Amino acid sequence: MDKGIVQVYTGPGKGKTTAATGLIVRALGQGFKVLLVRFLKSSGDRSGELIFLQNAKNFEVISSEIGILNGKAKTEEVRRSVDKTFALAREKILGTALDLVVLDEINNVLAKKILPLQEVLDLIDVKPEGVELVLTGRNAPDEIIEKADLVTRMEKVKHVFDRGIPARRGIEF
Repeated sequence: MDKGIVQVYTGPGKGKTTAATGLIVRALGQGFKVLLVRFLKSSGDRSGELIFLQNAKNFEVISSEIGILNGKAKTEEVRRSVDKTFALAREKILGTALDLVVLDEINNVLAKKILPLQEVLDLIDVKPEGVELVLTGRNAPDEIIEKADLVTRMEKVKHVFDRGIPARRGIEF
């Protein structure tokens, strides 16, 4: 791509990672090189999209070593994991020929102040011109929204979780 933009998928509704995954599939179908960086999700989390994409040509995934979904991780462990994952992602974005990079759940990382906001703002400023950068997760900071070229806010109108129906294999994971 000649000009990559910054996209943000945020809000309390379902579909942020799903939308980014659809974009990944579209990009891979066009022969693009794609990097997916998963924050707050451990490498052991085997969602359906990762199972499907794991052998895709031109696709790489980096996952944090520690997820927070089970609520058992200590804050300092999560912080170290996020710092390490972000540093590796930054190195790959700046040093590898990539077309699309998805920073999944980065907005939550920023909202929880696990990573300094300025680090992500700086990355946006120095990303290569041809890289499309997608940031997902609830609670995108205003500064990220302001800097982005495209922002989609997912709004929850109704969700089965509210009725006690847990995440379902093949649908939510």
